[in-house]
Amino acid sequence: MMRIVICEDIKQERIGMEQTINKYILMENYDMELVLSVGDPIEVLDYLDKYPITSGLYFLDVDLQCEMNGIELAVRIKEVDTSATIVFVTTYQELMHLVFTYKVEAMDYITKDRPIEEVRTRTAECMQLAYKRYLDGKHSKTKYFPVKVGAQILNIPHNQILFFETAPDPTRYKRVILHTQTGQIEFRGGAIRELEKIGDEFHCCHKSFVVNITKVKRVDRELREVEMQNGDVIPISTRKMSEFLKALGYTSQS
Repeated sequence: MMRIVICEDIKQERIGMEQTINKYILMENYDMELVLSVGDPIEVLDYLDKYPITSGLYFLDVDLQCEMNGIELAVRIKEVDTSATIVFVTTYQELMHLVFTYKVEAMDYITKDRPIEEVRTRTAECMQLAYKRYLDGKHSKTKYFPVKVGAQILNIPHNQILFFETAPDPTRYKRVILHTQTGQIEFRGGAIRELEKIGDEFHCCHKSFVVNITKVKRVDRELREVEMQNGDVIPISTRKMSEFLKALGYTSQS
């Protein structure tokens, strides 16, 4: 699923953009979701810290009336989501020289003072092109999951991830452990179910685990557990069993 983020400090304009985006997603039946719409750039960075996005679409007001403007925010977004598609929305064309100063690549620059239908059309065109690029990348390129560890961003290929686990130690609140064949990476996260959205191969089999189904070695339905390729054994909740087996391609006869 392609995720969309809006950062616009004027509430009425933000609501208008939300309506345009949600309407277009519904009309075109795109696998997209507006996951965040806020006026404060820090909220965007906090969200990305908890729920890293890969190949997201970001509509950013340039003049946010904050210490950080939209172009500076775009730079910070690119540090986390290296394949981000940026669309700047502005009434201040004179600020656009900052794009070159900060060397930020943008798909488009939508000017707010144009007729409303033109703004809506440009927004829809950006969504259409971004979604096409997203699908092209989804089918032809290696996908990565960005993990923030200290001041460093690690991009872990999806095909190296075995599963995600909520940190079992209650003192490590909101910590998630990413497991690969060669080791583990712990990072700050939110609801683990959100990690299902990073790719079709990831499925939640338990309230504390999201599994890469391409890395499953075997499933024991009687014991309600799944063994991964590295030998780790993970529980499957009774409530999740049917859905998980379906994702693996099991039928009632198999």
